[in-house]
Amino acid sequence: MAPSLPRLRTVVLVAGAALLAKRALHRRIAASPLWPLPALETPVSGRGRHRTAGRRLLITERATAADGVVRLRLASASGEPLDAWAPGAHLDLVLPSGLVRQYSLCGDPADRTAYTVATRLIEDGRGGSREVHEQLHEGAEIEVRGPRNRFPLVEAASYVFVAGGIGITPVLPMVRAAEAAGARWRLVYCGRTRASMPFLAEAERLTGGDPGRVTVVPQDELGHPRLDFAADPPGTAYYCCGPEGLLTAVTAALPAGATLHLERFAPRAAAADSDSFDVELLRSGRTVTVAPGSTVLAAVRAEVPNVPYSCEQGFCGTCQQRVVAGEIDHRDDLLTDAERDGSMLICVSRARGGRLVLDL
Repeated sequence: MAPSLPRLRTVVLVAGAALLAKRALHRRIAASPLWPLPALETPVSGRGRHRTAGRRLLITERATAADGVVRLRLASASGEPLDAWAPGAHLDLVLPSGLVRQYSLCGDPADRTAYTVATRLIEDGRGGSREVHEQLHEGAEIEVRGPRNRFPLVEAASYVFVAGGIGITPVLPMVRAAEAAGARWRLVYCGRTRASMPFLAEAERLTGGDPGRVTVVPQDELGHPRLDFAADPPGTAYYCCGPEGLLTAVTAALPAGATLHLERFAPRAAAADSDSFDVELLRSGRTVTVAPGSTVLAAVRAEVPNVPYSCEQGFCGTCQQRVVAGEIDHRDDLLTDAERDGSMLICVSRARGGRLVLDL
């Protein structure tokens, strides 16, 4: 039965009112100072509007690089060339469980046919390394994101590289690049035992006939390394990747005025969190409370489940968010000074006062 004329007139009026309201809302949004919504300059991986598209790669080779360390070679199943990368870059591996972990690229940047990563099994870790060791086998496919580089090699005439254990992975491509550029360089490579040090033979082959360029320090044989930088020429670039104790020792031995480029593979000890604070989510109009011992990320996820995050340790930058108001207590070693001016990693950093306002 055809609708009556009064009913039809009502439908038309309602539809017209909805259209006018929609247009008014669009005009209001366009005039608002918060629109278009500001975004971080550097896209990050993870879920949400900043998601970096991943691709699935085939594990074409799996090998043992040292005691407790596996090396994976990842290539496109179709043979397409992979994205270019530079020394210091890493990949995000999306593990079968959904965990996302970051691993340094340790192959040859000139080889566009495959990426190479290595992972040490951490017995008391959070499960990522165990998943790599137990579930990623030759012939399997895995999603990767990147490469991204937060540990770039700067141009210099002289370099000193210090690596501890699995920390050799980002350093090896740097050493090769320094050698190719004709720069002066030396490497101090430390580990618990020779058998536990991945790529040891390759590191020793990089000497180019000068054995003094590579110093290998197995702790069970030689104890802790002797870090003497007094003879290094001015302008030397210092690079270190390793556990916190090694980074602390290198920092203490550094010449006055020298700059240390570092990458951690474990978070530094966190300061005590005795105070709670509020976080206002500007776009949603909600406010959450971050309890002592909790994180901004945990509190925000209760209201915004799809907020992007990954490592939860302040390494990867996935959870970087714009801060509209409030003083930030930065607890990461990833962001630059420019990035810290107005943004934070919500997985580790906190508020210095009682309130923060995030662009969420």
